[in-house]
Order: sequence, then C-alpha cells, then structure tokens
Amino acid sequence: MTPNLTTPQNIFDSTATDPDEAKKSFEDFIENEIFPCVAAKAALNKDHLKTFVAGHIACPKDDLEILHFIYDFVDTYRNSDEPFHSACVIFPEAAGLNEQMFERFLWMRLQALSDLDRENFPYDKRVSQEPHSENFSFSLKEEAFFIIGLSPFSSRDARRFKYPALVFNPHHQFEEMRTLKRYDKMKNIVRKRDVALSGSINPMLNDFGDSSEAYQYSGMKYDNNWECPFKYKAI
Repeated sequence: MTPNLTTPQNIFDSTATDPDEAKKSFEDFIENEIFPCVAAKAALNKDHLKTFVAGHIACPKDDLEILHFIYDFVDTYRNSDEPFHSACVIFPEAAGLNEQMFERFLWMRLQALSDLDRENFPYDKRVSQEPHSENFSFSLKEEAFFIIGLSPFSSRDARRFKYPALVFNPHHQFEEMRTLKRYDKMKNIVRKRDVALSGSINPMLNDFGDSSEAYQYSGMKYDNNWECPFKYKAI
C-alpha cells in the first residue's frame, strides 16, 4: 500500500534511531507518487540525494558531524555537471514536535551550524546574509542553500514527514535552471502537484528573488510581523 503523506504513522511513539530505517522512510516519502517535488524525485533517482541521521533537532551534539556531512555534500555537488542535488538531515529522536516547536528548533540548528561554519568559511557572496533581504539564502562552506523543513505536524501536506528533517538544496542549481529556462516549467509542475495534494498553493511560496526565502524554510504560515531569528555573526 502506498503511504499517505497526510497521515504519517507512528508519530508520537516513534523514537527509532536506526539510520537505515530513517533513510528508508525518507526515500519512501520522496518516492510516494503523490509527493509533489519532482526535483527531489530526480535527485533520488540519480543517487544525488544524500542523507544523514542525527539525534534530536534541539540537541547540539551532532552539529559538527552534520556540518562535515554538508561539507562533503558540497564537494560532491561542485564536482558534478548534473542537476538536482539535495542533502537531508533527519532527526528521528524528535518525535511529537508541534509545528511551532519544530520551527523554533529549525532556526536553532541553522544558527548553530552557521556559527560553526563561520570559523572556516565566509558567507556565500552571491546571496545576502540578512534574512529580511529578498536575496537571502542560508550559507555553509561558502555555498548558498534553500532549506526545506519537514515535520510530522506541518500545516502543509507535502511537508509532513514521519520525522523532523532539514533538506539542503544548493541555491545555485535553481539559478542555473532559470538561465537554461527550465525553472518555470519545473515550478509549475510542482505547484500543480501541490494543489492536487493540499487543495492550494503554499501561501508562503514565492519565486526566487521576489521576497526573502526565509519565509519558506519551516513550512509555517507567517504574518507581516514575523521576524526571522537567524543572525549571521561575522568574525
């Protein structure tokens, strides 16, 4: 039976830390025929979707390992001529988080990773480090990333994965698609599939460059008074 994205199983009692189980669950989530993101499906099919299984999203104990996982991913991505690369960090110990808690811990982890990264690399100069800027993007190893947060209780059906997770998508690959005039086609396909799944387009979803992408990271719906908690701390 094909799993239903909108009714994830074993949410509250799911504290499994077996990396193989968590990775397989994520692959099944992406492969589900109703999952809307065709870019993620392409990355998985090409073996360009890399995964790392951490512990709890609120805990800093895995931050260095996560950082080096992303560094290795960046090296692989930069040495590839093919499109569609993503890296996913899964937190299977963080069961039962509501949407607000997940959003808080998402920015906590991104802040911690950024603070560690700044000791090794500058911010990607192709994007802004200011989260209110329409050119903002998260940066590690001088590579900009568009972050997709997944959690069991997301208000968006397409974001409801069994475990909390952070997906790192290299920002530049979307810019390359725009240059090749492929971005709009992919965007329209994803949005049609999202409407079929959820009945509407994500109200936080904007085209790259129209507004800050920080509004899209967690999957939550924000009002105009929301202030992103991320602060880049340059050395």
